[in-house]
Amino acid sequence: MAIAWAKTCGMSRSERFDVDPLAGTIRLPGRLSSVSAVDWDVPTTGTVIGTLLNERHALAALGDAVHAPPYRAPPQSVVLYIKPQNTWTACGAPIFLPASLDEVEIGAVLGIVIGATACRVSMERALDFVVGYTVVNDVSEPHASVFRPAIRQRSRDGFCPIGPWIIARQEVPSPDALDTRVFINGELRATHSTGNLVRPVARLIADVSAFMTLSPGDVLLAGVAGDAPRGHVGDRVRIEIDGIGTLENPLVAEGRS
Repeated sequence: MAIAWAKTCGMSRSERFDVDPLAGTIRLPGRLSSVSAVDWDVPTTGTVIGTLLNERHALAALGDAVHAPPYRAPPQSVVLYIKPQNTWTACGAPIFLPASLDEVEIGAVLGIVIGATACRVSMERALDFVVGYTVVNDVSEPHASVFRPAIRQRSRDGFCPIGPWIIARQEVPSPDALDTRVFINGELRATHSTGNLVRPVARLIADVSAFMTLSPGDVLLAGVAGDAPRGHVGDRVRIEIDGIGTLENPLVAEGRS
């Protein structure tokens, strides 16, 4: 079993539990439960900060577009966006798609959960400011341009499932060597590794904290891969990150439950 922090519905805050990320189980008072049998809540309360073009395949997928106006070159500094609180969704809860939206991109990504105030930290000490890691689905409307903030596309209600838990940092020997898999309706649709990050986890924390203080509970998204599969109403999406856990949610038409 591994140490994790989790929050179920009815709890006022996240608490420490023993979990098995591989088996998908959590030891609750008096019983051992599977992920699917728990009524989850979002395990963190801080700001969720996305990182754009921090995955090599995502950057490569742009091709020559990164050399065209307005930037004329790949980004030299970290590019961030926010997933506001209205987007947060617990493991198992439905992701509602409005009638105007035919499909969404499934952005499987490692969530780096901050445990201590991080301001201008060095890369060598960066991981000391991490309390643990979680699974995040950075859902987005498909869109072509990355040269202006995709506020509408990324910030719809429920477009950021998080969980089911936060695995303690000490349980993850290397956050830069984690395999991620995306399944839609049980079919494997995408695989990638945090080994493909342009800025590995420690450097990402150092670069962001150089100009922006990160607070306990904040979640920094490591970077979505360029081959994000697309899901539709009626699909069930499952994201697995080795050693972290499994996050599963159905895609449901808005107005249904």
